Amino acid sequence: MADPVTLRSAFAPYPHVQAARTGRIASPRVILDIEDVPNITRAFRRMVRTLDFDLCEIALTTLAQAIAFGKPLTGLPVVVMRGFHHGALVCPLDSPISGPADLRGKRIGVRAFSQTTGVWLRGILLDEYGVDHRDITWVTEEDAHVTEYRDPPNVQRMGPGRSLPAMLLSGEIDAGIALAGLDASKVRPVIADPDKAAADWYRRTGVYPVNHVLCLRTDLVSEHPWLPEELLRLFVAARVAAAQPGAEARWAGIVGDPLPYGLGPNHAAIALCLRYAAEQGLVERVFTPEAVFGGQSAIA
Repeated sequence: MADPVTLRSAFAPYPHVQAARTGRIASPRVILDIEDVPNITRAFRRMVRTLDFDLCEIALTTLAQAIAFGKPLTGLPVVVMRGFHHGALVCPLDSPISGPADLRGKRIGVRAFSQTTGVWLRGILLDEYGVDHRDITWVTEEDAHVTEYRDPPNVQRMGPGRSLPAMLLSGEIDAGIALAGLDASKVRPVIADPDKAAADWYRRTGVYPVNHVLCLRTDLVSEHPWLPEELLRLFVAARVAAAQPGAEARWAGIVGDPLPYGLGPNHAAIALCLRYAAEQGLVERVFTPEAVFGGQSAIA
């Protein structure tokens, strides 16, 4: 047998991948040389800007943008982070906002306009509530991971030394999406009863949102055509061997399997996120899931 392929790797220590990180579940054909990146989104940025890794966790929207701008990356349909996002859109407890319709003309904070949770919520706001993202001002902390992308005119960067959670509580922004470090006791969801809303949406659409997947350098896929299948086998085995459930387990009552891997079970969710990304101007056209995860150039 040929020597195993060593992959410089970066992915967060979720319970469902931990056995692969520690080597408790291993492959005779692949060695994972893992770099610990405390804030895993910084690994996304390094991957799309300087190809620092061979195998890397990446947000689905970032992967789509990377492929749109010609980065040599291929998605691997191992969904390492996902969930419903209806509850991630919040406003202060005393806000006059009574529901999504009140967001028109308002200012909403989000880490980056390209953040995948924001992509999901903007799509849901339009599809379900008729609220267009172009009628909102988006206040962000940073730019997209892919440097070639430019934010649209209704996106503003917050000033230096500022904090989106603090701006939300002071009234400088009206709502926020997935703001890290926010005191949950001081805010409430904009979408009433968000878990019920998410369950109803899933029953109607069949879509279980995908956020983070794995990706490979495309040249490695060309050099080792067996590699994606072997990695999928490895991560499926690691998920089975997980010592404890991950955060996604909370959705099992809605979706059944909270962490399905493979393109087939995730096709509808990936396709919808890619559609949302195009509708919001994050990519210029709607990519098919096969184009992002199969290394093909086909588009819808």
